[in-house]
Amino acid sequence: MTQFNIHTAKAHLSELIQKSMLGEEVIIARGNKPMVKLVAIQPLKRERRIGIAKGLITIAPDFDEPLEDFSDYQ
Repeated sequence: MTQFNIHTAKAHLSELIQKSMLGEEVIIARGNKPMVKLVAIQPLKRERRIGIAKGLITIAPDFDEPLEDFSDYQ
């Protein structure tokens, strides 16, 4: 865990973000009093299940039949 004052954090923000992405906790302080902790956000991992929507979507039996409105164009 490293601590930087606000002025230094402004000047080196990209470096501090890189440190936090590598797992290091970065503390930003004002007047040597810790104010903010900069940590990387961990993405949510959801379990993917195949076939979860099975049976929810149905297609009419005449789905691929020609439409009556277009009989003049055939």
